[in-house]
Amino acid sequence: MGRLARGSVVAFGTYIAGAALTYLAQLIIARLVGAASYGYYAYVLSWVTILAYVAALGFDVSLLRLIPAYCAAQNWPLVCGVLRYAERRAAAAGLAILLGGWLVAWLLRSALAPELTLTFAIGFALVPVWCLLWMSSAAVRAFGGVIAALAPDRIVRDGGLVLVLGLLMWWRGVKFDASGVMLLTVACSVVGLITVRVALWRWRPQAVRRAVPQYAAAAWRVTAVPLVLISVAETLLNRTGVVLLGWSGQTAAAGVYALTFNLAMTVMLPRTAVNALFAPLVADLSARNDRSALQFVVTRTAYWTLVSGLCIGLPLMLLAEPLLAWFGADFTRGVTAMRVLLVGQIVASSFGPQMFLMTMTGNERSAAALLIGSALLNGVFGLLLIGGMGLTGAAIATAVALIVWNVAMAIFVWRGLGLIPGPMGHFGTQALSSGRSG
Repeated sequence: MGRLARGSVVAFGTYIAGAALTYLAQLIIARLVGAASYGYYAYVLSWVTILAYVAALGFDVSLLRLIPAYCAAQNWPLVCGVLRYAERRAAAAGLAILLGGWLVAWLLRSALAPELTLTFAIGFALVPVWCLLWMSSAAVRAFGGVIAALAPDRIVRDGGLVLVLGLLMWWRGVKFDASGVMLLTVACSVVGLITVRVALWRWRPQAVRRAVPQYAAAAWRVTAVPLVLISVAETLLNRTGVVLLGWSGQTAAAGVYALTFNLAMTVMLPRTAVNALFAPLVADLSARNDRSALQFVVTRTAYWTLVSGLCIGLPLMLLAEPLLAWFGADFTRGVTAMRVLLVGQIVASSFGPQMFLMTMTGNERSAAALLIGSALLNGVFGLLLIGGMGLTGAAIATAVALIVWNVAMAIFVWRGLGLIPGPMGHFGTQALSSGRSG
């Protein structure tokens, strides 16, 4: 727990710095291009994010489980093999989606606004870049490099974007739209990818570099399928509001909703930070069948995420209106939506990182089923509510789906894994500790 706590603090600091850069970049973009172009940018980014997770083929999650297990057994040929297999398959999938996306953008060019078409054409280049970036970051995390894994994606990419956009704001006469900002996003993402590839080369053990790769492709494919579904469904759960608003032609509202959702996601930072070491630790404890230690880790991390989620979420609720006003007067229409989303995120934080608990213990199929059901629920509610309630309807649909998803996972953790979910496990671990001391 000491190692998990130290690693989580380091990861949380990295995520806080990355989040600050992300929101600063969004602030600059919103002021630079306006609400309409920001809506185009957010809409394309939502689609690109979904497609990038498809291209990653689940290896951005499965490597967190496979590499620690192979390293614990000192099976270096399989470590080498799974890395090569993941890299080649993800690169091929990313390039295929890139080419397919360009074809679709060309076919639909007459039905879309010229700015939106060009933004899509540029944005599709992010698919192979992001899938390789996330997969490489997961490998670095699995080898123990927390900052080295998180910084390229969270700091280098967004920090570079802030730097370039900040300089351009001082350059008089420069005008940007969604396509120009997307081009800069691609360039900064490439820099992040190069950075994490260097980190992977440094963190990879010498034994892995010298090993002759061994492949267990059939087993990896079986694991990858539900993990792909999980990644895509989770992204859909987060991006459904933006996609539905943009699909209905409300691109400006889609931009406002994307911004409010991203601000509400700040509550997730502690949970995401804990996951940096929680995932490989759970995989290790599960492999050792150490149930008491696993329960202790689950309970303690749920406390951390709940308390930190409240400390972040409650102030954001109070400051929602002035915070959104910084981005421009058009964005203040998302105040109610932001507060609704914050409620959903706080409730989710009280359960801790349940998704990684399920996937790291070999229950990825059940995890995928629960998440897909919640994503579908979000889509159905969104279709019913957006027409009459707009941004607020999209937020209610997402918050309800998020809460239902976490309650369903808690039931599975209790019945399927025999663990007490969330902070309620404190009473069980407290009794266990008293029994040991006695």
